[in-house]
Amino acid sequence: MGKPRIANLNELPEPRIHEQADTYSAFLTPIGAPLGATKLGYNLTEIPPGKRAFPYHFHHVNEEMFLVLEGTGEFRWPGGIHPLKPMDIVCCPPGPDSAHQIVNNGTKPLRYLALSTVQDPEVVEYPDSGKYAVTVGRPIGRSPDEAKFRIVAMKNAGVDYWAGE
Repeated sequence: MGKPRIANLNELPEPRIHEQADTYSAFLTPIGAPLGATKLGYNLTEIPPGKRAFPYHFHHVNEEMFLVLEGTGEFRWPGGIHPLKPMDIVCCPPGPDSAHQIVNNGTKPLRYLALSTVQDPEVVEYPDSGKYAVTVGRPIGRSPDEAKFRIVAMKNAGVDYWAGE
């Protein structure tokens, strides 16, 4: 029997920075994998003011939950925009009705605990851009970029199932 699987949110290692252009920025600190989680992925996410962590998207396989710890922001979903404040919990089951995006429209960092199932493979759709992503072999607690197999494509650029056969 080893040490207990406990982490203090105030004593986590340095986060990984996830940025893209002027719109997206987040500091992601993995928690689940370092603790030995095998069926849930969880991380501490911090979004700077005026930014968003990820594009508007939904998952076909995995379910996500977000617990706001500090700051304020907005939760975008198919029903519109909902304000976020500390201690709000957001549930995003798989499917298009749970498309989502968290935006920090406040003046201070927005920090939340993100939890998700880690079923593999995963398909994610991005309604604003018409893209989809398929990942296979994504390590628990790691970004989709680190999957053994990952493809990102536009929905309208597909080919017929029998093409090239």
